[in-house]
Amino acid sequence: MKVLVDLCIVPIGVGVSLSAYIAECEKVLSHAGLKTSLHSYGTNIEGEWEEVFAAIRKCHEKIHAMGAPRITTTIKLGTRTDRNQTMEDKVASVKNRLAAGLA
Repeated sequence: MKVLVDLCIVPIGVGVSLSAYIAECEKVLSHAGLKTSLHSYGTNIEGEWEEVFAAIRKCHEKIHAMGAPRITTTIKLGTRTDRNQTMEDKVASVKNRLAAGLA
């Protein structure tokens, strides 16, 4: 099943700068062959359920291996069975409504 996920991983107990940990997680997601879009408070991920959640687990494993004693993760996700929808489709739908004055 295809899934769209908004992932926010926050290592705890490693100081205030988290970019090194997030960069390593982005490498994990890329290596998994997943379509991603990094944003200021997380990463959007598009892919098959099993591959996405296997990669999220690998992100946790990698960040713990880097020395993070704790991690808190927020996941929002959506699935559809009526049609195939991409991350870009969802954004374009809203932008089209705004452009048409339908918002």
